[in-house]
Amino acid sequence: MSAAVDAGFRRVLCVALAINFTMFLIEGAAGIGSQSVSLQADALDFLGDSANYAISLFVLELGARWRSGAALAKGIAMGAFGLWVIFATVWSLVFEGRPSALVMGSVGLLAFSANLVSAFLLYRYRKGDANMRSVWLCTRNDVFGNLAVVAAASGVFATGGNWPDLAVAAIMAGLALYASAKVISHATQEWRLVGDGGA
Repeated sequence: MSAAVDAGFRRVLCVALAINFTMFLIEGAAGIGSQSVSLQADALDFLGDSANYAISLFVLELGARWRSGAALAKGIAMGAFGLWVIFATVWSLVFEGRPSALVMGSVGLLAFSANLVSAFLLYRYRKGDANMRSVWLCTRNDVFGNLAVVAAASGVFATGGNWPDLAVAAIMAGLALYASAKVISHATQEWRLVGDGGA
């Protein structure tokens, strides 16, 4: 990785980290207050992305072995997020009531705008090593997830039920598990290629 790319990627990660942690606080509070599983899931995803960006910053100047290991850890975390969302969806199906469509829609649009900015900043690094690729995949999936939350808000408003919220939460879980598999596969290949000499 060249010094110019390294410095540029570091700046972008710092901005993305600030955006994501701020949105975690906003969307987490909104999700709990509105009883929306998809908002809560998206908020947790913002927290996970914040941790991913922080880890990426930490290993940026370390060897390829470290970066591959960090990407592997992030892939596992993405998978854990997907499994948690599935659990939360089932829990809400049994115990929770109808979420607030207005809160879901307005906060979902705000989250979409935040992730769109992050995705725009990270786009040029999407074909880098496993560490860069994992960051890009997380952000790209979040943009689609935010649009799905907005669609779920419309569905909740139109039907008066909570099933659109739960359906979108399940889709977000699937995206997280799919991205997790891709990141883990890529990171594992890099880990094997660099060997002990890349540590």
